[in-house]
Amino acid sequence: MADSLFTLDIKGLKSLFPADKVDSLSDDFIISHLTGSGILSDDRMQFLKKPFRFNGYMAYFCLGSDIDLEVNLKAFTVRRGTLVINTPGNICRVKPADEDKIRDVDIVIMAMSPEFLTTIRLDFNSLYRESNSILDNPCITLSQEEFDMCRMYMRIAGQLIHSGASRSRDALRYLVSSVFYYLGNLWTEKISEARKTADRGSVRSKMTSDAFIKLVVEHHNEERSMSFYADKLCLSPKYLSKLVKAQTGRSAPEWIDAFVIMEAKNLLKYSELSIKEIVYKLNFPNQSVFYKFFKAHTGLTPSEYRSS
Repeated sequence: MADSLFTLDIKGLKSLFPADKVDSLSDDFIISHLTGSGILSDDRMQFLKKPFRFNGYMAYFCLGSDIDLEVNLKAFTVRRGTLVINTPGNICRVKPADEDKIRDVDIVIMAMSPEFLTTIRLDFNSLYRESNSILDNPCITLSQEEFDMCRMYMRIAGQLIHSGASRSRDALRYLVSSVFYYLGNLWTEKISEARKTADRGSVRSKMTSDAFIKLVVEHHNEERSMSFYADKLCLSPKYLSKLVKAQTGRSAPEWIDAFVIMEAKNLLKYSELSIKEIVYKLNFPNQSVFYKFFKAHTGLTPSEYRSS
């Protein structure tokens, strides 16, 4: 078994969706249309309630009721007529909702591997980093015209996958390139609007805060010292913690601890690793230090949490 059941690539994600709800191009590209009734009736969809990483790019189009998400411990709401894009390494969780709300869920998911995206001539990482540094909510609210355009793109992509044409991969690659050029233009407009209403100091602070969170997502398994993250950002630990606290309401050490605790809970609950192996994976010096850290943040020992 892998370290965690909920670190997913395209192949793993595809296996969780009902077969009749997903169109795929090998293990590089999938489109799935999920509705509330399908989510409630298929046990495989229960993974959505648990934190997971996805090693790829995903675009979510919300067609139905609101969906409450957490991305890297930040909560936000995906409303009808909005688009969210997730980049590799993010830790995501769909927040629990009552069955009546789930029945109204209607969402289209387009996902692709990093390898597939490299064939598209678009610096998507740069675009997303810039927009996410300025906008508080990583959603694009689409007009009806924009929404209809995205739906049309998705329908054509599904038809290409089913066509069986010998050059369908190339055709799909150029179609996806067109999609992201279109979405990139929408995103750029949002960035421009945000810059008009935000003063330069607050934008710079938010960019630094977001850069810190991104570093924590990448390195919290190995590094918990403030000096590591402050050095990466060319700031003093004290100033970095103060800046992050002002932007997020939580100090930098609190963010680091929160990600480590979330990782530890994930491994204790959803993996078969021994506690000794988890201590090693999370780079604690010994089990005693890990036990004290975990109990201080959860009120339970790792063994008690695993058995609860």
